[in-house]
Amino acid sequence: MPAKRIVLDGVVMQAVELLGRDLGRDFGELGDEAFRDLLKKHRRPVGLREALHQSLHQSPNRSPASPPGVGARQKRRRAT
Repeated sequence: MPAKRIVLDGVVMQAVELLGRDLGRDFGELGDEAFRDLLKKHRRPVGLREALHQSLHQSPNRSPASPPGVGARQKRRRAT
């Protein structure tokens, strides 16, 4: 996993460390949860599966599905 550096205010860092001790989690776990929540808040996918699911529902070329054969029956009725 790639590592990144972040800088937090001293007061915020103390609060995060205290929360981590209370919950029994390390800084990385708290950070992962915080960034997942941030991405969710802004409707951004976290993983590939979510990105594919999101792109499927936002596709402008997608037409509503109709039962097979419905269009063919309507064309035959108009022709007669």
